[in-house]
Amino acid sequence: MILATRYHDFSAGHRVTGHENKCAHLHGHNYRVHFYVEAEELDTVGRVLDFSIIKSLLCEWLEKHWDHRMILWEDDPKLELLLAAVGPEGSFLDDIAVVPFNPTAENMARYLVDNVGPEVLPHGLRLARCRVEETRKCAAEYAL
Repeated sequence: MILATRYHDFSAGHRVTGHENKCAHLHGHNYRVHFYVEAEELDTVGRVLDFSIIKSLLCEWLEKHWDHRMILWEDDPKLELLLAAVGPEGSFLDDIAVVPFNPTAENMARYLVDNVGPEVLPHGLRLARCRVEETRKCAAEYAL
């Protein structure tokens, strides 16, 4: 198997619902996400995918949807209160990314592989693996 990989850094906040310690509170990270793209076959140049295309598809998705936002689970019991606190539509609502999973690094990696990869990558390519680093010491990976 040949993989092309690229990483991207972004900053975001989150809250882990049900966490037994301080991660249950609103807090943030400087995330690093590693994307591992696999192809059915190499292109005529001998590549899985040009690295700039990985940037324009996957890294830009992170920029558009999660960078500099508070990532919150749609089932977070505090979500309604937090949405009410940010004000009416058009004010700070764009600062919150509501996701269909509890925003742990593990769930973020799985969502990127299972949902974002198939959505943005062209036919014949797949996001085979993703590593989400919350800190330089703490990371989670998900692979197909």
